[in-house]
Amino acid sequence: MTFAAIELYDLSVFLHVTAVMVGFGATFAEAVMFPVAMKAGMRYLPYVHKLQLAINTRLATPALVVILVTGIYQTSERWDWGEGWISGTFVILIVVGGLLGGYFIPADRKLGPMVEREIAAAGDGEIRLSDEYQRLARREGAIGALTGVLLVVAVFLMVTKPF
Repeated sequence: MTFAAIELYDLSVFLHVTAVMVGFGATFAEAVMFPVAMKAGMRYLPYVHKLQLAINTRLATPALVVILVTGIYQTSERWDWGEGWISGTFVILIVVGGLLGGYFIPADRKLGPMVEREIAAAGDGEIRLSDEYQRLARREGAIGALTGVLLVVAVFLMVTKPF
């Protein structure tokens, strides 16, 4: 099927790449949000968690659906499901989707109110973040870094098709 010399497959690739760029591009900025908020002042930390939650629910999750649907279409249309690079990227997509829904979104729903309570408890005094909050925030950062690596590996696999 073509429209103005644009094939449906090419439109699907455009939507796929755009969803990756819009949906996951913003997640890479999350790596700098927490350190910037810490330098600017701990009172910005609730905003960081709200922003991360918005990025993950309003950008990354819908993009994941578009990436999945267009990826299935493209593979069915022109590729062999048995190719390793396709299997690898689908596994990464499933892992990232599981992390989004099963870890990142619940973590920010927990960490945001947790740090808000700790800030409120400090009043106008010095804010001391609890060991639990710091541990959970560090874990979120580490898992975020791992997720970023997985996304880069997926792009590498799709671009180079090494196996």
